Order: sequence, then structure tokens, then C-alpha cells
Amino acid sequence: MGPTTEQARSAGRTWGALLLADISGYTGFLQGVGDAHQALIIDSPEPPPAYGLMSSLLETIMAAIIPPFRLVKLEGDAVFAVGEELPLRGTAVVACLEACYAAFGARLAEANSLWTCSCDACARIHTLDLKFVLHYGEFIAQRVGGQEEVLGPEVNVAHRLLKNHALDLTGGRPYALLSDAAVAMLGVPAAGMLASTEKYEHLPPINVHVLPLG
Repeated sequence: MGPTTEQARSAGRTWGALLLADISGYTGFLQGVGDAHQALIIDSPEPPPAYGLMSSLLETIMAAIIPPFRLVKLEGDAVFAVGEELPLRGTAVVACLEACYAAFGARLAEANSLWTCSCDACARIHTLDLKFVLHYGEFIAQRVGGQEEVLGPEVNVAHRLLKNHALDLTGGRPYALLSDAAVAMLGVPAAGMLASTEKYEHLPPINVHVLPLG
């Protein structure tokens, strides 16, 4: 049984879904582009096209999940969003993630078809992909330095889950990893997902379900 609305809002605390949409290969791709096009970055008033691509991919992700989720912030190569009163339940949760993945793939394919640079670094555009972590728990939203921060142990759990063994289960395919808490509280059917357990220092084992994408 989940918390009541009164309980969820007491003491500035709330319960809800915690979603991270993370672009895999982002750091290596931009580092390679930066090394290959150092002169362009320094001398040109315009950044290399790869930088604009990354912004476009992040915007595509946000357009697909907000709403029903609410954006908290961008974390480099990841979009962090929450759903305090998420209207999605059951298969609709999975459908939202799959639609976001499809939109990401379509945007990446469009960019690839228009790409003009064939250097080794830019050619790695095809290595970019998207993964999701969805958790559910209690958190605190507060203003820090004029910006909202979402804090709490369950937020830490969601971020820890980005480092996982899901690729071993999917054979390298992209995935959505849902914690048991997310599956239970959002009524997501786990049939067809791959069950696993993630272990982290100072945390009890976390049971998860992995949905292959793509």
C-alpha cells in the first residue's frame, strides 16, 4: 500500500517515480570529437555539429517524457525527471519509455543520414544509445542556490542503478531497468522482463527487472 497524499506531502517530502534517461557513449563520443576537431572548437565561432547533436538528442528525450514526468535537471548525458503524481500505470509506463526510445532512435538516424564528417571520431555516432532507470520512493524537493534539487536516499539508489549488469542480461542491447519498487508501485507487468539483483556497497540488494529495447 502506497503513502496517502497527506503523508506524501508532510515535512516537504513526497513519493513518486524517479526516472533517469541516460545516453550511452556520450562522454567518449564528445571527447573523440573534441580531440579530432580541436582547431575548429578553438577558432570557429560555431561549435562542431556533434555538440548540436547532443543538445538535440537531450531535447528529444525531454519532449517524449515531459509530461507525464517533470524535469528536475540535465546531468551531462542524462535527463533526470520525477513523477510525484504520475498518471501512467501498468503497460502505459513501458509504452512511454519505448516511445521515448523510438523518438531518440529516429532523431539519431536522421542526424546520421545528414552527417558530413567521416573522421573516426564523428563516425562513432552510431555507438550512441539510450538506457533508462526507473525507481520509486520518497524524496525531498527543495531550492538550493536558486534551483530545485531532488534529494534523499532513494534518489541516490536511482543513480546507483545506472551502474548495473543489465547488458550482461540483454546481450548488449539497450534496456530499461525498473526496480521492484517501481514495478510494484506503478503496477508494471514484469512478464517478459529479465529479473536480476544489483548489489552496491552500503546498500541492501536491489531486485530489478530489465526490459530489452531496440
